Amino acid sequence: MTDLDAEHPQTVQARQYHLGAAPGDVAAYILLVGDPARAEHVAARFSSVRYRGSHREYLIITGEERGLDLSVVCVGMGAGSMEIAVIELCQIVQRPTMIRAGSAGALQPELALGDLVISQGALRMESASLGYVEQGFPALAHAEAQIALVRAADERKVPYHVGVTATAAGFYGAQGRHVPGFEPHDLGLLDRLARQGVKNLEMEASCLLTLSALRGFRAGCVCAIFASRPRNQFIADAAKLEAEARMIDVSLDALHHLARMTRLADGHPHWHDGL
Repeated sequence: MTDLDAEHPQTVQARQYHLGAAPGDVAAYILLVGDPARAEHVAARFSSVRYRGSHREYLIITGEERGLDLSVVCVGMGAGSMEIAVIELCQIVQRPTMIRAGSAGALQPELALGDLVISQGALRMESASLGYVEQGFPALAHAEAQIALVRAADERKVPYHVGVTATAAGFYGAQGRHVPGFEPHDLGLLDRLARQGVKNLEMEASCLLTLSALRGFRAGCVCAIFASRPRNQFIADAAKLEAEARMIDVSLDALHHLARMTRLADGHPHWHDGL
């Protein structure tokens, strides 16, 4: 029996070790979500499904959405899970385009529950990306992904904001939450981030955007606001589903806009509105 490669673990059928997917299973246009139920909500909009696979915490559904071959991938929670997903997706998709559609907490009082935040870039408070780049490396959304998300939000007439996102290493202490018996180490975190103009706080964006810059593919992030930290409010269940649906609408529209940009670029390395 031949030993497998510890540097690039995969099965003898060329399936990725964690994702369980092989070349051809995943489309070039990929929507990344953290909640498997959200992945199912996305897939319910597909006119057909050609691949469905679940392995460990990862769920992949590939199908056609308004004529576009598209995959929704549930990556779980946190930068570590995002790192594994992005690395393994890039082994089986040559030129991916990825949009993260997630939830976040607002740090600015003018952001209402249910609003969307489109990330220009992300403050790297997680450590997964340190395996690849220096501490000061900027985690920037791809310009085309940002433009596509803004256009989609405008066309849908949904409330949205554009700005800097902060990516924390966890949900409770790393985001300054005060839970009995588990006081956060950094008591001034939220105030500092708010003073610096950071819009929202979540757990995956900076890892995705760092890895996309390293590999050279388009990636962006849009989050629905489920919590307002300045107001100490959390979204109700019915409003959560409505906000999630708006976010899915915008994310899918943005992927369609990105596919159109690729066609208009016609071989140019970068799309612009003069093409």
